[in-house]
Amino acid sequence: MIDLKPLSQACSDEGGVCRTFFRTAGDKFLTGMEVTGELASLTGRAARILFSSKLAIGELFRQLYFIGNRSFSIVALISLFTGLVLALQLSVGLGRFGLKLYVGQVVGLAIFRELGPVLTALMIAARVGSGIAAELGSMVVTEQVLAIEAMGANPTQKLVVPRILATTIATPILTIMANIIGTLGGMIIMMKQAGITPRFYIDQVRNSLLTDDFTSGIIKATFFGFFVGLISCYQGLKTSGGTEGVGTATTKAVVMSSITIFVSDFFLTKIILYV
Repeated sequence: MIDLKPLSQACSDEGGVCRTFFRTAGDKFLTGMEVTGELASLTGRAARILFSSKLAIGELFRQLYFIGNRSFSIVALISLFTGLVLALQLSVGLGRFGLKLYVGQVVGLAIFRELGPVLTALMIAARVGSGIAAELGSMVVTEQVLAIEAMGANPTQKLVVPRILATTIATPILTIMANIIGTLGGMIIMMKQAGITPRFYIDQVRNSLLTDDFTSGIIKATFFGFFVGLISCYQGLKTSGGTEGVGTATTKAVVMSSITIFVSDFFLTKIILYV
């Protein structure tokens, strides 16, 4: 007699695993749809307040100073070494084909179109987005947001709109600075590796870059800044569970912002190239 009990047990266990997998996947999907809907709702409320109510100019400028003061140094450092590494790698790769003198063109295109906006947005998400989520999360757990509502003020108008506007405005400005610093980093390497003059390198970059190359990066950076501000404010306002919840919200804000930057980068690139 063949004992079929282990086989039936294995099938039963496999079915349980499958049911658990699909149940978990379904829960994740529903949670994602719920978060997307809440983000869209927050966007609608912020847009309605922006065009129908008085903007808190003082808070906006405070947030702009906060973003610039906390982000410029790290963005400059990252963009400088990005330009250095990119030029160093390309000088080796293109040098095999005798094209080392044209590294400046590739460096300029890569930084202005892609690396500048993406890396700047990632640094803002890590440096500023986490700060926004932690600040708003702390206000939620200490019931300061409830106090604002009790005083008859709108938390979205006071807290959300200035922060979203600040990240949307500051990200393209910091991206322009990152593009310039990264391109200069590539020039430093090429002066050492290929012995070219700064004028020759700058002429290469200037002649290879088109207006579309510059504007496409700035457009993407604007959207990235909006996404970072929106997601960070959303996660901060959704904080629960005391101080531990603040840390969780901060982590979620950075992770979710980073994923959104990479995913939206693909679709924005497709749209810009198509248009």
